[in-house]
Amino acid sequence: MFARLRRLRINSNIRDLVRETHLKTDDFIYPLFVVCGNGIKKEISSMPGVFQMSIDEILKECQEVVNLGIKSIILFGIPDIKDSVGSDALNENGLIANGVKAIKDKFPNLVVITDLCFCEYTDHGHCGILDLSCGSVDNDATLEISAKQAIIHAKSGADMIAPSGMMDGIIYTLRNALDSEGFANLPIMAYSTKFASAYYGPFRDVAESAPSFGDRKSYQMDPANRLEAINESMQDEAQGADILMVKPALAYLDILREIRNNTLLPLCAYNVSGEYALLQAGKKLGVIDYERVMMETLISIKRAGADMIISYHAKEAAQILRG
Repeated sequence: MFARLRRLRINSNIRDLVRETHLKTDDFIYPLFVVCGNGIKKEISSMPGVFQMSIDEILKECQEVVNLGIKSIILFGIPDIKDSVGSDALNENGLIANGVKAIKDKFPNLVVITDLCFCEYTDHGHCGILDLSCGSVDNDATLEISAKQAIIHAKSGADMIAPSGMMDGIIYTLRNALDSEGFANLPIMAYSTKFASAYYGPFRDVAESAPSFGDRKSYQMDPANRLEAINESMQDEAQGADILMVKPALAYLDILREIRNNTLLPLCAYNVSGEYALLQAGKKLGVIDYERVMMETLISIKRAGADMIISYHAKEAAQILRG
């Protein structure tokens, strides 16, 4: 007698009954990009459906997000004026600070996660203060200004802080800074395993954050390294991270599963811009069933071990899940 596994696939109700992995609107974190000015909603050519928006337009977008049942966003700031140290990110009345205040004032129950980095704010596009002697980022000097940035985000009303610069010791530094300023209950989502990936290309269009020279391989992870990836996340967990992350998602589902097997912390995956753009291109060419491929992609990320997904597909997926 051989097993008839098809018995449990015979109709949609039985398939639903035995389904192991479920995708929910609550799983999604939707990225938003705020710029200076008013009435600005500029679509990014490499990412159809993704926009740079002024604060007034961001608020309209947040209303749509809330109406769809999405409960969390992650906010990126793109200031008009950039300099070598990302001064706008250290301004209590800077773009990201004012954006958070406006969103939390109108949508107090929306979870606002802030990306904490300097690549969008610096004129050189790197993730912190440069060490000119080596042509890369000065890790410890960047930790100092990152702590200042975190306190500004916290005071502005952020519900969670997500440092994305891949500086060694960033979680320890931010946890100490937040605790000392009375924000002991503010969680940190660590970009704990972030690879030096070619999948970020379209993001650098929307965030205007491409490095003006060199690359980020000296501080982001080598895509070839599995054990180092696990170590990165375990280091952040030991330093006090509340949520771990793998970025990108699709080319690193094996890493996502490895980290899931090594931690009890909640785990996030970033379904990044290049992954989104590839599906959009397939849709435009008519070579894929876009909605089916999108949902299959998202369910694969959950199946690999993610508890939550940052995705530019979030609104589309939420509409499908509503039925």
